[in-house]
Amino acid sequence: MKKIITLVLVSALGGIFTLGAYKLFLEEEKPVIVAQENTNSAFLPTNNSHINALFKAEETIDFTVAAENTVNAVVHVKNVTLSSGQYTLQDLFSGRSSERAQMGTGSGVIINSDGYIITNNHVIKNAHELSVTLNNNKTYTAELIGADPKTDIALLKIEADEDLPFVTFADSDNAKIGEWVLAVGNPFNLTSTVTAGIISAKSRDLSGTSRQSFIQTDAAVNPGNSGGALVNTNGELVGINTAITSQTGSYVGYSFAVPSNIARKVIEDIMEYGNVQNGILGIQGGALNSMMAKEIGVTDTEGVYIDSVVEDSGAEKAGIKKGDIIKEIDNIKVSKFSDLTGHLSAKRPDDVVNLKVSRNGDMKSIAVTLAKNDTFTMPLVGRIKNAKSADLKKYNVTYGVKITELNSKYADYWKKNGIEAGCIITSINDMKVKSVDDVQTALKSQSDNDSLRLEIINSNGDLERYNFR
Repeated sequence: MKKIITLVLVSALGGIFTLGAYKLFLEEEKPVIVAQENTNSAFLPTNNSHINALFKAEETIDFTVAAENTVNAVVHVKNVTLSSGQYTLQDLFSGRSSERAQMGTGSGVIINSDGYIITNNHVIKNAHELSVTLNNNKTYTAELIGADPKTDIALLKIEADEDLPFVTFADSDNAKIGEWVLAVGNPFNLTSTVTAGIISAKSRDLSGTSRQSFIQTDAAVNPGNSGGALVNTNGELVGINTAITSQTGSYVGYSFAVPSNIARKVIEDIMEYGNVQNGILGIQGGALNSMMAKEIGVTDTEGVYIDSVVEDSGAEKAGIKKGDIIKEIDNIKVSKFSDLTGHLSAKRPDDVVNLKVSRNGDMKSIAVTLAKNDTFTMPLVGRIKNAKSADLKKYNVTYGVKITELNSKYADYWKKNGIEAGCIITSINDMKVKSVDDVQTALKSQSDNDSLRLEIINSNGDLERYNFR
């Protein structure tokens, strides 16, 4: 009996060892998968962590706080202008004026609690009366503090009986393409309207003269949004909504805003100086591309090529030379001319900018002190600038401004009369001119119907008088 039990135990143990060895060494492992979905697509990389991060970022974007803070600081601007219409028989018999009041509307942004409001110059142009309505429906009479047609920025002031909500400025240089933004304004007289989009491009020039530097966005902007706020997701002011490009006059997919750095600088100048202080670099040139690079014999296709350096400018004093290519300004990449002019529009005379230029293939860092703009383009005449003592002494005069370049359209006329670059203008409209500022003052006081009277010392040193109608 014991032998039988022993035999059974030995057999059982042998079977166990045999089965264990088979499982351990011979049988192929087949893991069991329970309800697991294959998330890998044949069209996507196996590592989808960055894509998941994008979806999570999309889910966490919240515009509500920025919108709530901004709508209370964006106002409805109403501009009453007087236009001259045709006299009717009834006007003639009753002695009434033919002037008719017309209402224009736009938007504005409160920038401090004291009631200063920034808007577009074209919103308040030719205003006879200005009023501002807040988001709480309170309406105030607005005073025009100053305006700059060049940047299309204007500054208004209202006297409120309480501290007002306002928007703080962001650094528009730090705004990135693809960043979310909100446009807040009053399109079609629909107050407190908020639309969302992204920054589509920066340093956009619509004029073709490289004088503009807009932020482009695809947030919906329509007539009435002008002067309103473009803010980031923190509710900080990135730009002032200004323009749309459309064949219909309404939004078609993109709009444009004056960068906050430019707008802020303009209103600070207006508040401190009464006008805009422009600091100039003192170069003339153009943006590079393949065609221009081939024409001038360089390999660079990005940057601003310097064709000439203005006499006595900051650029000349710093050692900038003809043929240099500006690649960066204050660590901001310069690929087109509006990148350069946009940054300079936020600067003043005596500010220092740091340029990185390519000279004969070598990179150089050059600090340039910006100068006050002492040049001006006069109607009919051409480019003028402040005259130095040597310029005046040459023609035996004690005051005047120097002609540096004749208007190409009228150059032949001037040359026939002995007027050329270097000659001195001493009087405009019977007003002595000693500087470019004097010239601008004399021209501003001239109405459209007035004649233009000039006194110029010609190349022979003789005084010539001209009267243009």
